[in-house]
Amino acid sequence: MVEKIYTIPINEAFDACGGNPSEGCPFCRLAAMLENNELELILGASMMESDVRIKTNELGFCRRHFNNMFERKNRLGLGLILESHLDELRTQLDRGGIAALTKGSGTLALERLDKLNKTCYVCGRIEHSFNKMLSNATWLWESEPEFRSKTKTQPYFCLNHLGRWLENAKINMPKKLFEGFYIDLSKVVYTYLDELKSDVSWFCKKFDYRYESEPWGNSKDAIERAIRFLNGI
Repeated sequence: MVEKIYTIPINEAFDACGGNPSEGCPFCRLAAMLENNELELILGASMMESDVRIKTNELGFCRRHFNNMFERKNRLGLGLILESHLDELRTQLDRGGIAALTKGSGTLALERLDKLNKTCYVCGRIEHSFNKMLSNATWLWESEPEFRSKTKTQPYFCLNHLGRWLENAKINMPKKLFEGFYIDLSKVVYTYLDELKSDVSWFCKKFDYRYESEPWGNSKDAIERAIRFLNGI
């Protein structure tokens, strides 16, 4: 089901990135926006909501998002989240028998620790919203010729988000439209990939004394661009 609230930031991201290689992948831009929004919320309005606190106690946070929250310098907000989380975690581990791990039991504690290492409240929220954005981007391409044009003017799609959008469209888009969709995305990506390959090759050649006096062209930041293309931001 299309939730049109998500189409506004999608169009804004595609507008901002269209024809501008320095802006990169529009889906990376959307993911960064979602991450920033969630971090603002968790250290702000959502922090003291009981239903949110139940979830953060249960899921915890990955290292990246703990670091992100710490860097935002709201130490009291982060402290309150940690106080509640550590309290509940201590109770759950004690109930599971963490002290018995060395005696071959402690199964419940092991399960709790395993879950905690695999979950993050912020990651889960971002993933939920991002999946909706992918579905909405698929719907926009299907239904709006203007958005198809925007897609063709993108500098590139990172391989991570390219794969995810293709997968979403393969599931949700009528087969008769998917072929054209795939061709449009392929043209964008292959054009950029060919340019990137050339720039990386020239970057490497510049370390050969025979090419020392030659201009760098667009190759000076080729390594950074290649990493962004392969893995996203």
